[in-house]
Formats: sequence, structure tokens, C-alpha cells
Amino acid sequence: MIEQTGKEYIGITKVSGPLLFIEDIKDVGFDEVVQIKTKNNEIRHGRVLSVSRSSALVEVFEGTGGLTIPSTRVKFQGRSMQIPVTMDMLGRIFNGMGMPIDSYPPPISREYRDINGLPINPIVREYPSDFIQTGISAIDCMNTLVQGQKLPIFSGSGLPHNELAAQIVRQARVIGQNERFAIVFAAMGIKNDEAHMFRSSFEESGAISRVVMFLNLANDPSIERLVTPRSALTIAEYLAFDKGMHVLVILTDMTNYCEALREIASSKGEIPSRKGYPGYLYSDLASIYERAGKIIGCKGSITQIPILTMPNDDITHPIPDLTGFITEGQIVLDRDLAKKRIYPPINELPSLSRLMNDGIGEGKTRKDHSNISNQLYASYSYVKKVETLASIIGENELSEKDKKYLEFGRAFEERFIKQGAHEERGIEESLNLAWEVASILPKEELIRVTEKQIEQYYAKQKD
Repeated sequence: MIEQTGKEYIGITKVSGPLLFIEDIKDVGFDEVVQIKTKNNEIRHGRVLSVSRSSALVEVFEGTGGLTIPSTRVKFQGRSMQIPVTMDMLGRIFNGMGMPIDSYPPPISREYRDINGLPINPIVREYPSDFIQTGISAIDCMNTLVQGQKLPIFSGSGLPHNELAAQIVRQARVIGQNERFAIVFAAMGIKNDEAHMFRSSFEESGAISRVVMFLNLANDPSIERLVTPRSALTIAEYLAFDKGMHVLVILTDMTNYCEALREIASSKGEIPSRKGYPGYLYSDLASIYERAGKIIGCKGSITQIPILTMPNDDITHPIPDLTGFITEGQIVLDRDLAKKRIYPPINELPSLSRLMNDGIGEGKTRKDHSNISNQLYASYSYVKKVETLASIIGENELSEKDKKYLEFGRAFEERFIKQGAHEERGIEESLNLAWEVASILPKEELIRVTEKQIEQYYAKQKD
């Protein structure tokens, strides 16, 4: 265990929501860990949010209920918040502060690390260029995930983003390499039934053995949500850069994280910015997202998939808006596709993976990958124009070419995008399926692929 040091003070000045104020103190630092002891000797934990020469503002993770001003004891630990890091954390479940909640004892570790981590020097960053297979055609073929990338999922309330996250955890892998792969899964503000779904899904599939889970439930302290993703990224950095593993970090739901950040900012009396969120929301999100990447000379990598629910399905809301600036693309879930019972309801047109072209092609996926993906994008974009026209003049009045495009559009949604929640497709299968759907169109309409590729794959689908 870490040695506990620091001064203890008896009595606090004021309590406000999850915060307490204490005065007449010395040598206290920002972000310092605090131990709070109630009059009944109950131990709670906190963190210094702001500090001056003689006073400090402390956030209490377990809440301030029952604290009395004259008898509460506050002990400053003289260090920032840390969690243990060890390979034994694989297969385990922790709360947001890194304490085990799976009925097993705490992991034994000789090393504790600051949850805030260290920024990666841009000079030593290695450019992401290796493919990660999720087993989901709409991602692998159209919005390819690359090792070291930050690729968020933009969802809406009620859409199956949790099911999609669980499927990615079960199926994600690095293909064509004998590399070790691990997943760090952090959930913030989720319901008990959602937590049970994640846990049982990972255990039943056997994926739990390569997963480290951090769970912050909806009835847990909202302040704990602020440290949950940082705790998760701390063990991810250990596994990636110390143990040489490729680590996929899934963070859900970042909207709950931002709501907690707004709550704390309001309690502190800070001047709000857009939609009431603090003005430093961008830099705070960047401090989380930018902990993904690859380092020159290190075998491992950290890839991030943050998941966020857009309030009122508004992609211009501050959370998705700022997330889009920091990350390298987005996968957008669509409510209209969900109404058609298409899972996963990924809308390919606003979705984008900016690093996709660096992680695909000959020797990584397949030589025709980029061209057939571009062809599907172009054709599906035209389908939307035809659907608009059909809604005005009627489908029977369309040209034969436009009717073929409508047929392609239905097949693209029903056969390519639509996939079972427990159906895993390899990249070869996804690309073959892409050609099967594209082959509905006449050859002369396939202008984004080469003649050689048409001869090789189009004819196959027509045999």
C-alpha cells in the first residue's frame, strides 16, 4: 500500500453539494488526494479542486451527506490520485477509482501511477497505420479503425450504442500478427441493467479474460465519473507502453462525464460557456482523448473509441462538436435506420475515419479495399437523391437506372450494414459482401473501381 502522509485538519468551513471548503491550511497542492473522516469514523475520499495560500476546495467522491462542520477531519495525502498497475488487473472489474467491485481482493502491485498520466511528446509519436478488425462490416470496410486512432461513436438516446460497444469488445482483434491484445472498458453513469449486460456479455463470450472493466453506475457519485476514464487510461498506458500490448479503450458515455464536469463547475461558481458547460471543456476532453496513440520504439499502442449520446440528436451540441475537433473522425448512429430494425444503425454518409487509408490496402486488408469503399459511398449518396425524387414523383416514374440504385440502397442497408449482434465478419467476408451489393448496379456505374477489379470481383458475384 502507499504510505499515507500529510497534515490532518479538524473542522471545515462550509459544505456545498459535493464540495467542502476548508480554511487556515498550509502546503496543499492542486489535485491532491484527501481523506475525510466523519464523526462516526467513516472514511471518505476526495480531491482538491482549487487552492489558495490558506484555503482549499475539495470534491468528495462519496458525497457530503452526514458531514458536520466542526467534527469532520480532513487529511491531505501530499500526492495526486493513483491506482495500482499490474497484469493481474486483466479480467477484473473496478469502480471509477480503481477499487475492486468483483468480490475479489485488490490486485497486488508494487507500482502505483498518477491517473492524470503524462502527455505523449509529439516528436516521439508514431503515425497510426495498422488495421484493427472489429468484425463489423460497416466499420471495417467503410470506417476502418487503425491502431493508435481516436474514433468516437456519436449516438442518440435509445439507440443501441451499448450493444455495439459490447460487440466490439467481444470481436475486436489485430489480424495477421501474433501480437497481444487487451481491452480497457470504462462506463460512466450507466444503469444497473446495462452494467449487468456488459458483464454477462464479456463473461459468456470469454472476452473477460482480456478486459479490464471500470464501472461507474448512475447511482454512484457523479464526481467519480471525472476520474473513471483517467483510471482506465492509466492501466491502458501500462499495458501498452510497459508490457507491449495493443490496447483498445472504450469509454461510454462521455456525455455523462461532461454532465458531471458541468455539475462540478456550477458548484464552484465558475462562469458557464456554451449550454452551461465550462469554458475549459475542450482542453479537458483533449486531456483524455490525446492519451491515445503509438510511441516510436514501443511495441504497444492505445486506440480509443469514446461513445457519446448527442442531446436531442444534435451533432452541433458542444460535446460532439468539440469531440469531433480532437478526434480523427466519427461513427454516427442513425435513428431512421434503427426504426427500420437495422443493427448496427450506422449512417455511413456522415461517418468518417480520417486515418482509414493509412490502415488498409495490400498487405493490411486487401488491394481493392479503398476503391470499393469509395464506390459504396458514392453510390449510397446517389441513392439518397433518388429517394428524395421518388418521394415527389413516385417510384414508378423513375428511370431504370434510378430503380437499380434504389435496389442497391435497400440491399446496402439490409445485407451489408445490417448484421447480427453476435455475428462476426472477417475483413475478407466484408469486402466480398461489399462487391456482392455493388454488383447490383450496372458495370458502367462502377466508376470508383478499376477495370481489373471489376473483372476480378464483379464477375464473381454474377456467376
